[in-house]
Amino acid sequence: MNTLIFRTVAPVIVSLMVLFSIFILLRGHNEPGGGFIGGLIAVSALAIFAVAYGVAAVRRAIVFHPLSIAGFGLLLATLSGMASVFTGVPFMTGLWVTPSLAGFEVPLATVMSFDIGVYLVVVGGFSSIALALEERDDN
Repeated sequence: MNTLIFRTVAPVIVSLMVLFSIFILLRGHNEPGGGFIGGLIAVSALAIFAVAYGVAAVRRAIVFHPLSIAGFGLLLATLSGMASVFTGVPFMTGLWVTPSLAGFEVPLATVMSFDIGVYLVVVGGFSSIALALEERDDN
C-alpha cells in the first residue's frame, strides 16, 4: 500500500495522531485517557508512518532505540512512585508541588510523571514490536 496519495497524506495523519495522543496523555486521571491510551495512539501513528515510508524512516524519526524509550519510561514511572516513599507516605501516593514560573503557579504532580512514564513504556515497547514485525515483512 505504497500509493502516492497515502504517502502524501501520511505525514498529516501522523502529525494529528501524535498531537491527539499528547492531548489524551494530558487529560490524565480525571477524565478518560492517560498514558496507556495516549501511547497506543502514538504507536498507531508510527505504524502508519512505517507503512508509508519504511522502518528506517521511523527509526530516524524517533532518534532513540524503542527499548531505550521504554526503559526510560519505566524508570520515570518507578521514580514517581518512589517519591512518595521518601516523604513518608505509602508507595504510589500522589504528591503535588506548585512552583512559580514567570509569575504563574504551575501545579506539578507525581501522577503526571507516572502517566508520562507509562506513555513512554507503551510507545517504546509496542513500537519495538511493530517495527520488528514490519522489518520482517520487508525481507
